[in-house]
Amino acid sequence: MISFIVPAYNEELLLPATLSALQAAGQALGEPFEIVVADDASTDRTAAVAEEHGARVVRVAHRQIAATRNSGAREAKGDLLIFVDADTVVNSAVVRAAVDAMRNGAVGGGCDFRFEGRLPLWARLMIFSFRPAYRVGRLASGSFLFCTRQAFEAVGGFDATLFAAEEAVMSRALHRQGRFVVLRETVLTSGRKLRAYSAWELLSVLSRLAFFGRRALRKRQGLDIWYGARRVDPQSE
Repeated sequence: MISFIVPAYNEELLLPATLSALQAAGQALGEPFEIVVADDASTDRTAAVAEEHGARVVRVAHRQIAATRNSGAREAKGDLLIFVDADTVVNSAVVRAAVDAMRNGAVGGGCDFRFEGRLPLWARLMIFSFRPAYRVGRLASGSFLFCTRQAFEAVGGFDATLFAAEEAVMSRALHRQGRFVVLRETVLTSGRKLRAYSAWELLSVLSRLAFFGRRALRKRQGLDIWYGARRVDPQSE
């Protein structure tokens, strides 16, 4: 079985599109699949929306993305795991490519991504600067990462001591288990954070991470972009 695992916190608005895309991609595969939504203490209709779209809900209260991903994976039944963010829309081509890669011996991988909507100029320049680093390092983004159950268990899952960058650390861990691929296919992920936060705010976070390294990733403080109160997407106003 293929298990799609979606970590979610207060995602009632964007989750329907994510789950509908997963349902369509799963049905196109023509083989058993499931969608597991790991609802991390949401206070909105995230869990209800997930169930309305045929997903199985795993309720947790970590308020930490790595631990939430792990909880969803542990409750999943599949031997092929595909982690998709709650604000990301997949397509049948990228899902098929991920499944084929694992069936052909890859322990895991990721893919490139595009941001939906109009982004400010500074955000487009930042993406242009940072994207090559992920390509050269052959890292998966958090929006779409896949691995076999065997590889997931071999590395102990996502590093639950980290509150951010867990996908990069997971990518490096999977590299040590075998062949890790970065697909040419892409997914579409939300650009809301790049619209809701200023260049200065994002650069301040990135500078802090660069200066303190992993120490800055081991606590929620200072990571408001991921754990603070969600701001309204200016595009939706």
